[in-house]
Amino acid sequence: MSNTARKHTALPKAQTLIEALPWLTRHHGKTVVVKFGGNAMIDEDLKAAFAQDIVFLHHAGLKPVVVHGGGPQINAALDQAGLVSEFKAGLRVTTPEAMDVVRMVLAGQVQRELVGLLNQHGPLAVGLTGEDAHTMTATKHQPVINGETIDIGRVGEITAIDTGAIKALLEDGRIPVISSIARSQDDGHVYNVNADTAAAALAAALGAETLMVLTDVEGLYEDWPNSDEVISRLTASQLEKLLPELSSGMVPKMEGCLHAVRNGVTTARVIDGRVQHSILLEIFTDEGIGTMVVPDARGAQNDQGEK
Repeated sequence: MSNTARKHTALPKAQTLIEALPWLTRHHGKTVVVKFGGNAMIDEDLKAAFAQDIVFLHHAGLKPVVVHGGGPQINAALDQAGLVSEFKAGLRVTTPEAMDVVRMVLAGQVQRELVGLLNQHGPLAVGLTGEDAHTMTATKHQPVINGETIDIGRVGEITAIDTGAIKALLEDGRIPVISSIARSQDDGHVYNVNADTAAAALAAALGAETLMVLTDVEGLYEDWPNSDEVISRLTASQLEKLLPELSSGMVPKMEGCLHAVRNGVTTARVIDGRVQHSILLEIFTDEGIGTMVVPDARGAQNDQGEK
């Protein structure tokens, strides 16, 4: 290869790196909570790309915290155990028997695999569940459907977050990987907590700069199913108005984003986990992808389209 040809192939790489510079500066030292889920959890190439992205964030001076659930893996394990997967109000009905399986799959399988992928790049990741060091405390969640309170078993509603263990790991240069199981506030049980909700609560408690939620869609659509235009940016109030119209799978994700930005997180984003390196594209490029939620503008300070 001639010198001229080499220069031409190297130049776009340099331009890409330089484009990332303002974002690297802005996000340096900031905590980013990433909810890992959807296809990115199942597809081997996407899993590997996700691990690379998180390690890149770490080496770029950010402080990533990963929160995960494990819907597909839990369904498979419940099937194997001969237990039925039942959903009410968009939440998994979690019997004591099912809870044992949920805990085993999340802490013993999904988390282990993710920790392993991250640790191919160095001694970085440490796995926790919300039970560890009182990280997440919950009480029984009792949804109301058509005016009636229903029992969905060991499903928890977060009542308290203790960020001590996570902060200690971050200070030590580690990447915490957290399974969405909580200790009980009042009855000695453990609870299954929606991972979107858990990620949002942790982002707020950690004072994170950004909450990122990986999904299997491109973002929040303008007028689904009539249009596939993605809303690239909206304020908390605009999102609140849209919530009643959203599909059930998007509700906990968007409620999580709303909770985060109303409680001190600078931006919350829903991004397409089916796109390799979507996290890097979102954090380090001018375009960004997916949908970004920002706090309501106080005066005009939040309305400058800041990423």
